[in-house]
Amino acid sequence: MRGIDPVQLSSIEQFCKAAELGSFTAAAEFLGLTPASVSRSISRLENRLGVRLFSRTTRSIRLTAEGELYRQECQQALERIVEAERAITGRQKTPSGVLRISVGTLYANYRLMPLLPKFTAAYPEIELELSLSSRLVDFVEEGFDLAIRLGIPDDSRLIAHLLEDAPVGVFATPDYLARKGSPQTLADLAAHDCIQFILPSTGRAMPWIFRDDAGKDIDYTFRSRQRVLDDALGCISWAAAGGGLFQIYHFIAAPAVARGELVEVLGRNGGRTRPFSILYPQNRHLSAKVRAFVDFLVAAVRSPDRNLLPPAVMPTDSPADIR
Repeated sequence: MRGIDPVQLSSIEQFCKAAELGSFTAAAEFLGLTPASVSRSISRLENRLGVRLFSRTTRSIRLTAEGELYRQECQQALERIVEAERAITGRQKTPSGVLRISVGTLYANYRLMPLLPKFTAAYPEIELELSLSSRLVDFVEEGFDLAIRLGIPDDSRLIAHLLEDAPVGVFATPDYLARKGSPQTLADLAAHDCIQFILPSTGRAMPWIFRDDAGKDIDYTFRSRQRVLDDALGCISWAAAGGGLFQIYHFIAAPAVARGELVEVLGRNGGRTRPFSILYPQNRHLSAKVRAFVDFLVAAVRSPDRNLLPPAVMPTDSPADIR
């Protein structure tokens, strides 16, 4: 294995800073060097690699495709070096830095967001950057520190910790049930307006999950004339407006049920849950900022002290993503 000497490491640092700032001059000013020395250093790096990292004009620089790939890998390597030094020397007593999180819109809006003020107050030196989406995330390519997702993915590159098993139920407004009646059995669902969510990852409808009278798990699949694609926020809005039945998590529906705005049906066939997990790459050092966030969220979600969990708000005219 060819080693990296201090000169090469310095060149990599200068390259990453120039890529971040979009200028050799700005990188030089930040690092206390001259623009010419930064330019020469990056040229030596390009010669060593045998690729062009920047496309240069008289007025600007722009990363090439190879340069962007190299930047992503090098930036993560530099961050791991800093975090390893902090872990060894004990300097990172206070978690700090930018924490990039990918989280599904439902979990973000109804579980995570209400908790963030307490987290940011407890860790003022951590900067949070949230991406709300249910698509699959490539940690290396997109630079996320962790993700929160529905399910436990079968991916050997990731470490997955179960965050919670969230119970689900079927809910509707009193107005809808007054018009259409309340289903008493699973067979009765065929006569109801069941709002269906189409999974963006597969293009298929997400099944509703139940237990039959014998306690056997059932995945109920159906085709509905009322379908929502990409974001289950629309399904919840539709159901909350009296448009039909929809299966959602109890942690979303509970406040609206308490206010009399939603009613659970088919409770005797309930009891099923869906798991949410915290994910991060297995080859990445678990930094203090990541550990602080994971420990905080697990404690808040699993604690029997419900004061740790602010009540979710069910909008009356629009409510989240099933993922």
